[in-house]
Amino acid sequence: MAHFQIRYNQTRGQPGRGTMDHVWRVFEDGKEYLTKNVEINVPSRGAKTGGDYSMVCEGTLRLDRETSTAIIDP
Repeated sequence: MAHFQIRYNQTRGQPGRGTMDHVWRVFEDGKEYLTKNVEINVPSRGAKTGGDYSMVCEGTLRLDRETSTAIIDP
């Protein structure tokens, strides 16, 4: 089971940071994904991670590239 941090993408639309629609930053054990949508199907909690606040959870990531959705399942 992987550890996830989900944050709002404050730099969306800038070079290399996705389009204006890529509003989520999903970190899986240090690897970052920029997505338009996120679906969390596991217990989650808020936490301060570094200087930012994130939603954190554990699970398995599935990416729906057609809808640009990160889906976190048990």
